[in-house]
Amino acid sequence: MEQKNGYFRLRWEEQMAVCQIFAPKDDGVPVSYKELASFLNNHGIEGYKEAELVQAIRSNQDCQVNLTQGDGIEFAESLELQCSLDKMKITGVFYPPTEKGSLMNAQDIEAFLRGKGVRFGVQDDVIEAFLEHHIYNTPLVLAEGKQPVHGRDARIEYYFNTNPSLKPKHNEDGSVDYHALNTICAVEKGDKLATLYPMDQGEPGMDVFGKAIPPRTVKNRVLEYGRNITVSEDGLNLYSDVTGHVSLTDGKVFVSDVYEVPADVDTTTGDIDYAGSVHIRGNVRGGFTVIAKDDIVVEGSVEDAMLQAGGDIIVKCGIQGMQRGILEAQGNVVTKYIENAKVFAGGYVETGSIIYSEVGAGEDIIVAEKKGFINGGVIRAGGKVEANSIGSAMGASTTIEVGIQPEQKERYNQLQKEIEASKQGIAKIQPVVEKYMQFIKTGQELDPKHKTYFNQLLAQLKQMKQELEENQKEYESLHQNMLVGTHAKVSVHKDIYPGTIVTISDASYTLKDKRSFCCLERKNGEIVISNL
Repeated sequence: MEQKNGYFRLRWEEQMAVCQIFAPKDDGVPVSYKELASFLNNHGIEGYKEAELVQAIRSNQDCQVNLTQGDGIEFAESLELQCSLDKMKITGVFYPPTEKGSLMNAQDIEAFLRGKGVRFGVQDDVIEAFLEHHIYNTPLVLAEGKQPVHGRDARIEYYFNTNPSLKPKHNEDGSVDYHALNTICAVEKGDKLATLYPMDQGEPGMDVFGKAIPPRTVKNRVLEYGRNITVSEDGLNLYSDVTGHVSLTDGKVFVSDVYEVPADVDTTTGDIDYAGSVHIRGNVRGGFTVIAKDDIVVEGSVEDAMLQAGGDIIVKCGIQGMQRGILEAQGNVVTKYIENAKVFAGGYVETGSIIYSEVGAGEDIIVAEKKGFINGGVIRAGGKVEANSIGSAMGASTTIEVGIQPEQKERYNQLQKEIEASKQGIAKIQPVVEKYMQFIKTGQELDPKHKTYFNQLLAQLKQMKQELEENQKEYESLHQNMLVGTHAKVSVHKDIYPGTIVTISDASYTLKDKRSFCCLERKNGEIVISNL
């Protein structure tokens, strides 16, 4: 440690206070008049000529200035402290004693720090180096806190497809293959299903005043599972007890044996209520009920029956409901056609045609196949409705309703504005912070006013980045949920007939003329028809 910064020392000459000013060496910083004046005032030295002191400092040479008459009391070596805003660093500046004043020792310095409340992170090596060389008017880090070690959230790795796609294959000729459907995520007995990687809580830190600084809160997770599953002794792995199919529902792993019905659901089987998936090789006859906790797959057709599934419903031939058939699926519904039935899906509905039926979907309703028509009934979708033709030349009453929840859209727009505002704010503050950082890297010290402003900028920048990160996470999550709403529209690949009523959110439109190859969307509060 070497004295490079300029410094000052007081001595007495027959009751005259004399200030010795020593010029800096190499790249050292000269004496600050403001710092010198503060020192003199704190020690009762008044009535000196400021201009002489300023001129002496600016001379950049070793010199002395007679100040004023005084009482001749000797001053001991002294120490001034400054604490960082985050209370993680104590910086001290030592000032020399008068010629006959006493020097501080290690016990004096430690007692001074304790008197200021410093309880942690005292830099003994810095103090020892100072006591060996007595460097003055130079900031020294005398105490430094310990930053917390942040942990990590628990996570679960799944060894199966947690979001299987059940959409049918569309052939080049426009037909849809309802037979090649991947409806089940198969699993063999003994297969590993999931592994839990426990959370790491991290380690707390401590500021220089002995206050603990906790690490950020981490999120814990546990393995949740249903029947037919074994958990390892350490509680970190799940294994299947049976050969069947595996699924993930609301964070919980389920393994189910598939209930096979070799022929029709009729008087030979009675109603079916099964806590897994049901695979029906034949048809579901009128008047019967099939309830499954997971998926229902029907190789044949469904008559005026009731089907309820906690997962998806696949009817490979079609539904002839005779105005009494009801299908309800928390997942998706895929079928060849829907006629005179009520069909409701939490996900999407895909079919070849809809005739005089009530069909609702949380997502899209796609009427594919070559004809792909909707003729009569009420069709409601959270996303889009797409078909070749809608309504009929005979004037069948057909209503199409699409849209998203208003409160979700409002929050979505609000987050967009907040994110943009945060980005603009960060863009304004970041260059200023970088300029301050470049200045500090030169070895120069900020004066208290600028140091306070700089620390305020750092705190503000940190807060804005944190808010931006949180808003972006919420925005991305909401964006996934809002994807349905963002494409709420009605697409017609051939004809839509007069009398058809289309409602998008809060706007309605009744077709007065036949339109072809068009798309109906809500723009500026009105429904606009454009060409595909």
